[in-house]
Amino acid sequence: MSEITDFDALRRALAENSEQPEGPARNARAEQLLAEAEKLDIPLAVIEALGHQLKVYNYSSEKDKMFVPFARLLRMWDERPEDFDAYETHSLYWVFKWMSAGMLDQPHIPLASVEKWLGEMEHRYRLAGHSERAVRSAEFSVAAHIGDVARAERAYAAWLAADRDRMADCHACELRGQGAWQARCGRDAEALRLWRPVLEGEFACAHEPHNVLASSLAPLLRLGRVEEARAHHLRGFRLVRSMESMRGAYADHVEFCALTGNEARGLELLAERPAYFTDTGHPRSRLDFLAVVTLLMDRLTELGHGGQRVPGPAGRTWTARELAAHARAEATELAERFDRRNGTSAVGDRVRARIAQRPLVDRLPLGVRTVRPAPAPVVTPLPPATPAEPDLSALLAAARRLSDTLRPQALEAWAAVARAAPDGAGLTPRDRAEIADHEAMARGPEGLELFERAAALYAEAGDPGEALAARARGAYIRALTGEPDTALTTVTSLYDEALALYADEGTGVRQTASVAMSRARVLMRRVHETVGGGGAGQEFEEFTGAGSGEAVSETGPGVAEAEVAVREVLALVGGHGGGDVRLAARGAEAWAMLGELAGVTGDAGRAAELFRRAAGTYVAAGLPWFALEYQVQVAALAHQAGDLAGAEGALRAALEHGAPYVEPVGRAQLHLQLAEVLGGRDAPGEAAEHALEAAHWADEAGESGTLGAWARHRLGGYLLRRGRYAEAAEVLESALADLCADTHGDGTVVQARWWLGDCLGELGEHRAAAEQRLKAADLARHWPEQQDHATLAHLAAESLGNAGLAAEADRAYARAGELWRALGNTPFLVRSLRARAWLALDGEPGAADAHALMTRAVRECESALAVAQEADREELATELGGTYRQFAELLARSASEASEETEETEGTEDPAVQAAFEAALEQMTRAVAVFATLGAAGLHHRTGAELAAGRLEADLGRPARAAARARGVLAAYEGAGEGDGTVLARREEAACLLEAAQEQAEEEAERG
Repeated sequence: MSEITDFDALRRALAENSEQPEGPARNARAEQLLAEAEKLDIPLAVIEALGHQLKVYNYSSEKDKMFVPFARLLRMWDERPEDFDAYETHSLYWVFKWMSAGMLDQPHIPLASVEKWLGEMEHRYRLAGHSERAVRSAEFSVAAHIGDVARAERAYAAWLAADRDRMADCHACELRGQGAWQARCGRDAEALRLWRPVLEGEFACAHEPHNVLASSLAPLLRLGRVEEARAHHLRGFRLVRSMESMRGAYADHVEFCALTGNEARGLELLAERPAYFTDTGHPRSRLDFLAVVTLLMDRLTELGHGGQRVPGPAGRTWTARELAAHARAEATELAERFDRRNGTSAVGDRVRARIAQRPLVDRLPLGVRTVRPAPAPVVTPLPPATPAEPDLSALLAAARRLSDTLRPQALEAWAAVARAAPDGAGLTPRDRAEIADHEAMARGPEGLELFERAAALYAEAGDPGEALAARARGAYIRALTGEPDTALTTVTSLYDEALALYADEGTGVRQTASVAMSRARVLMRRVHETVGGGGAGQEFEEFTGAGSGEAVSETGPGVAEAEVAVREVLALVGGHGGGDVRLAARGAEAWAMLGELAGVTGDAGRAAELFRRAAGTYVAAGLPWFALEYQVQVAALAHQAGDLAGAEGALRAALEHGAPYVEPVGRAQLHLQLAEVLGGRDAPGEAAEHALEAAHWADEAGESGTLGAWARHRLGGYLLRRGRYAEAAEVLESALADLCADTHGDGTVVQARWWLGDCLGELGEHRAAAEQRLKAADLARHWPEQQDHATLAHLAAESLGNAGLAAEADRAYARAGELWRALGNTPFLVRSLRARAWLALDGEPGAADAHALMTRAVRECESALAVAQEADREELATELGGTYRQFAELLARSASEASEETEETEGTEDPAVQAAFEAALEQMTRAVAVFATLGAAGLHHRTGAELAAGRLEADLGRPARAAARARGVLAAYEGAGEGDGTVLARREEAACLLEAAQEQAEEEAERG
């Protein structure tokens, strides 16, 4: 830390400290700088140091320290106002407003003192000739705080009616305050209307739109505009996260989490700012924070997580229930202090209302990783008396109803029957048969013996057809466990028995079709094994209705036999529906099997058609949950065929029909597939919605780190495409916490860092953007194809340059240039050299190195153009013309800087400076000539260079030549249309140049 020896050094130190992060370290440095200023014995130095101290205190958690330096400043003003320059005079009056608000925020300062200060402010502003707008705004704040609504409304009206002058708050801050009052009065729509210019970027300042984004969250939720609220949370939290002084806005984001089912994210926010629990320098924002902590802890306790450990004040561990009690007591005591000072209950009333809020949305997915705490198990007390016997008949009736209609809950319903009658007492053989049959289905490969038991019980119950069906189901399970030949022999025999029994009217079509379907399934299993289809686990999912094997494109033996078996099923059920959903389901499954066989034989179009028919049959039968897997198959086939519209339609149907029934992980996959299709169809807005849903359901499924990370990666990309950079950055940072090359592929990690770098660059966070791009480039450096590596290195160099890290940027551009050379990409090699030239001109190397690099760029481009193929010549010529022009601009700028350095001693006629301008003109003339070779394609480039050359001619004292170039540009656009913005701009520039050249010529003639 260098010693402060003069006023300039002090000012540099003050400026440097202003750029530091908010917090105690910056405040402490401001105190040191005041001590250094006092040693200089310059009143203005002390004034500036005091003003700096005031500013850093105001934008920190130590706002209560503002009053001492302000009192000293005011005393100095009253004693020697001439010591203040114009800026410090303005600043002194400006911070009067900070003092008014600062006093109001400190409950130990009496209200009478606040009112007295308000009068002092009004008096001094009037004497200084300032508008009363800022005074009435301050009065409004006092009245609103103490709950004097009538006075607040009067002051509000007077505030808006008064003229805006230099003492009025900026537009952004004024609109924030006005909108906050409207929201407090229950006029949420009006509040959002007032905030719109701030939210849309029309007005901004150091703390806006930060505050407005936070303030808008609850009104948006109350109005049901949840998507906007989600976006404002992600965008706004990113802005306030690192700003110590914004505890009140931070509290709004915690409140948002508590009101939208994002309690886990709320805990993450509390953990990021432990000092917010205890910092006492700004009591009002601490009160806001404690109130929303209480709200969040109450919510967790209500959900059954009162015993969960949560972040809280340092020094001990906290449970949610304990922190709720602590925060409520602290908030209540602090609110009472304000109310005693104010003589009203307004502050306490607002705090109690805030704590008592109920969730406005059950769960609002945010896109970032947050896992909702699972509800705690509910302990049901034992009844005092002997429990009543379960209503077994009701359980049986419900189970039969569910299984007869193929409802997904049927297996659990039969399990409930089994639990109610564990010894079989009170059950008929038919009942016991159905229990065993469904338990066997639930157990899968472990249920073989149960199928035999069920068959025996069906036979005992007098239903030989159902007995055959149970044994056939067992045979299919045997095929899944690696015994397809044995299974086929068994099921074929059973099928023959069933047909004979059916012919003798000894069983019905339902039982016969069940045996026929089991035989078809066994044969389909053999087909899949032959051509490398799904394994036993996947086939079992098909058996239970949860999934099916993927269609394959190879042919193999057994296809014809399987198709005959499937068509026999169709023949059996055809015309026998009569409202029997089981038969309809058999028909639908048979159509799906034919679709699989079509896929096996390579007929994708026929396969898709059959899968659609299967899905349609299921839906018509009232079994939409079975349609889902085949709609997914249709989507996959359409996607493979390049039919994105078809894929989209099938996936939408899958979500419509199956989403309520599919497990969370399956639901996540469906949304993600649809998101990717929509992204491919250039619909990033709706793609983002489905990616958001995918991330939500992946989190619900416990797949946050795998499927959830991929969904967030895709969501970030879609948000980036929509220009929602802050939201995209939050989502991508969350995704990168889980993305890894081993699980997701290094290409995914590189893409996520690339996208994040783009977002950060758009947000002006250039150093962070460079870091992401360099990390991505380091991963891509080992890829066989080096295009991405080169591009990322180039982008990283741009970010480093924008961050002011010239040396690092030069190294990155050099690395990129080597890669571009290896790839044979001359245009980007030339751009990297030009960028390095500009960096050299601005940095230590200086003009000589800059000229050398630009010369290399010219030579690279000229050499490539000399041997280029016809297809590449236009691009290279455009690049060469651009390089000549940039060389000219670089020479002209270095000449201008040299002219400024020599002006006091040698004047502007220094030969070296003149020579530099001549060299610049030569390069610009070359640019004009190259662009002229491109004809109409290079017209705008040529005229732009021509005008730049004309300005150089004028600088060299040649107005006639400058005028000639201007006339040439006007002639080039003679007869051009008026709708082209570039044409209009060029004409205007040419006219201005022509007028200036003529004036210059007249002045020379007068001197002459």
